[in-house]
Amino acid sequence: MTSRLVAAAREAESKRSDRLFDDPYAGSLAGDEGRAMLKMLHELGRPAGAPETIPENPHLAFRTRFFDDTLQHVAQEGCLQIVLLAAGMDTRAFRLDWPEGTSIFEVERPEILEYKKTVLNGLNPTPRAKRVVVEMDLRDDFMGALRSSGLSNSAATVFTIEGLLPYLPDQASVKRLFSLIADGAAPGSQLGFDTVSETFLHSPWTKPFVEAMAAKGIEWHFGMEKPEDLLEACGFVDAKVVEPSELQYRQWPYPHIPRSIPGVPRWFLVTARTRSQA
Repeated sequence: MTSRLVAAAREAESKRSDRLFDDPYAGSLAGDEGRAMLKMLHELGRPAGAPETIPENPHLAFRTRFFDDTLQHVAQEGCLQIVLLAAGMDTRAFRLDWPEGTSIFEVERPEILEYKKTVLNGLNPTPRAKRVVVEMDLRDDFMGALRSSGLSNSAATVFTIEGLLPYLPDQASVKRLFSLIADGAAPGSQLGFDTVSETFLHSPWTKPFVEAMAAKGIEWHFGMEKPEDLLEACGFVDAKVVEPSELQYRQWPYPHIPRSIPGVPRWFLVTARTRSQA
């Protein structure tokens, strides 16, 4: 259901006159259930007593555009293997233009992919890259499954993990995931992901939202203040960490607060590359 919520956010963004991207498939993938979850998310994120005119948090739209740009840039630079881990309702294989020879691997649990397949079959979209679906839970040997599905061990790959890390139980789980990618990826590979800070989970500003989400069955467990440190421990270098307020896509509705100021709940967009090319 959370993947359908994200699809609903992409549908809503696509309807804006100043949209950051256009996803013509998002509405069908979201369905009424996804739209209801998005409405609930906005209501939970509104501080008590705040007027309904308070801006809705556009993080999901900014995140989508950020990784759209990141993936298309690395593809244009010659990295033609793209792996979307916990792909959910992602439609980049259909809605973006890709260089010839690009392969997009979507790794997701079977039941999610089955729902997605049913919806897409009704829309009959044409992939703009070679699309490879890999039915796999990330707790299992997803790197082995990728290799069995045609991922080249000798070609650089970019891996993305969107919207997953807060749901993982602890740092050990995240470290395992990062280390498997770093150990199994070809030289020159890259990683991109988003994460909240640990402060986000406990701050008086955001804890009510986290608790309200948990009451709806959407529990967040993990956050990290310095993604750079964990990436280095797992075999990555050149980590770049930005916050949505630093992106110039359009006006971010909240002030930018430098990372040097402690105690602020944050949401990070992160990229890094494998140490093998250092």
